[in-house]
Amino acid sequence: MTGIVVIVLALGAMMVLAYRGVSLLLLTPALAMLAVLAAEGGPLLASYTQIFMKAAGDFIIQYFPLFLLGAVFGKLMEASGAARVLAVHIVRGLGQGRAILAIILSCAAMTYGGVSLFVVAFAVWPIASALFREAALPKVLIPATIALGAFTFTMTALPGTPSIQNAIPMPYFGTTPFAAPWLGMITGGVMFILGWVWLERRAKAIGPGYGGGEDAAEEISHDQGPSLAVAAAPLLMVLALNLVFTALVIPAMETRYLAQPRYGETDVGALRGVWSVIAALTWSSLALVVLNWRRLSESLRQTLDDGASDALKPIFNTASLVGFGAVIASLSAFSVMRDWVVTVGGDNPLISLALGTGLLAGMTGSASGGMSIALATLGETYLAMARAASISPDLLHRVTAVATGGLDTLPHNGAVITLLSICGLTHQEAYADIAVVAVVIPIVALVVLVTLGTLFGSF
Repeated sequence: MTGIVVIVLALGAMMVLAYRGVSLLLLTPALAMLAVLAAEGGPLLASYTQIFMKAAGDFIIQYFPLFLLGAVFGKLMEASGAARVLAVHIVRGLGQGRAILAIILSCAAMTYGGVSLFVVAFAVWPIASALFREAALPKVLIPATIALGAFTFTMTALPGTPSIQNAIPMPYFGTTPFAAPWLGMITGGVMFILGWVWLERRAKAIGPGYGGGEDAAEEISHDQGPSLAVAAAPLLMVLALNLVFTALVIPAMETRYLAQPRYGETDVGALRGVWSVIAALTWSSLALVVLNWRRLSESLRQTLDDGASDALKPIFNTASLVGFGAVIASLSAFSVMRDWVVTVGGDNPLISLALGTGLLAGMTGSASGGMSIALATLGETYLAMARAASISPDLLHRVTAVATGGLDTLPHNGAVITLLSICGLTHQEAYADIAVVAVVIPIVALVVLVTLGTLFGSF
């Protein structure tokens, strides 16, 4: 019982201290070592170098290309003006009367095409502020509107999304980015429709008026950016190439050499999904540079450097969370918690998977971090349970991804803190609506997903 209390306290301390701004790079190893000391009395150095660092290193080895290429692609979209052009065209196409919908779709289009949600927030905020001011909509709804488009259905539910949350389950379950496509679209539709309806009703309830000062009163213009076709082409390429490499190119490759020890004695089924996203982002980034050479040529080196730098903090933060999870999983008391988690839901491992992954995402304040901890410690267990229950690995993949997209957006989440900072608002002013569209509604969508998956299987 003492060990369980230590684990719970360590997770709780991480949530509180991360919310207060303590660096995860320092916080995770410190709390992991304190947990080892309090629960078992050591050994501290072995736990740090042989468990924490090994797990963190393995995560970086496997996923660094995705973080790197995603950050570079997003930076190129930002520097070329393509991200802003897309947002402006969507806004103008839908009109001032559909301001909320326009911002949701602007964010969704870019994140589904591979642009980092942080880049999206910075690119869309000035446009959203100007549009909401013109439409006399309350400023306090802007963070929730951006969150709905960038943090929810395009991050976890829609098939083919190149987000890291959609990539992490692939090696564990042997799946692709397009796992359970129809269930993913239904789940994403639930998030989108309920979230949009909520924001429209909230706007009416609050009443007309922007409020909150005079920031960002700029004209919505795209005169300095590329054409709409040039701006949209790289995003469409990411999705199309992802599908082509997943379904056609990689399956046709000769990959028997992967069984050799120097290649990790694996097979293409465990790598196809990651390879597809790497190839799609690489070719799309090259196309983006070629199409926008005039706008990027002078600043290309700096843009690439900035994109590469932007990848470092997210992957090391997530890897540190994975290392923390590995240390916690090595404690003898964790086996008791694991045995309890896998029994939740009875014979249905989907319920257990959704609950365990969601709780860890909430405690760590990170969808990718919570998912990585859950799969690293229980991935093989869930896969075995699913096979025994004749449940498709594709369904496990989609439930895992969607489950991380609810409780991860609690107040201590880094993306939430950054978004509120960009918008110049506090948690007290704007977090309640973020919680509805990015926590409550995704959990409702997860229940729909698990129910449909239980009744009809993966489709």
